[in-house]
Amino acid sequence: MSGGTPRICFAASSGGHLSELMMLRPLMDRYDSFLVTERTAYPAAAGDMRRHYLLQVNRREWSCLPRLIVNAFRSLGIYLAERPDVVVCTGVLATVPLCLLCTLFGKKLVFIESYAKVKTPTLTGKLLYPFADRFYVQWRELLAFYPKAVCVGGVY
Repeated sequence: MSGGTPRICFAASSGGHLSELMMLRPLMDRYDSFLVTERTAYPAAAGDMRRHYLLQVNRREWSCLPRLIVNAFRSLGIYLAERPDVVVCTGVLATVPLCLLCTLFGKKLVFIESYAKVKTPTLTGKLLYPFADRFYVQWRELLAFYPKAVCVGGVY
């Protein structure tokens, strides 16, 4: 971060992960923020916040790997256009390329494990845990999987 207001990327897949991330709207409003989410049939409820879209990725579909590759290129374009200092992510798979690219470029990654996951970790959480500068869980039970995580309770 170069002296001014940090630029923060808030990244989440559509649906519940995005709803969870939007609970951080007061934090988003304090910084130069933008949103990255999956493109769906309905628009992301982010008001006037800058938005970028990724393809939806379902790990159980044959198109998972091609979509991740497309998202990697889209993520690079987003990174180059926005130059975030920090990425705050609630998952899922579609956001992984963006998170990895930002860490590759030396930017901070903050990951928030899903509120819906009480006793088992998410695939995205397991993938990004080693790269995260801060890793938050919302349930104490998940500290068994993520010993360096911080339990902050629910965002709801």
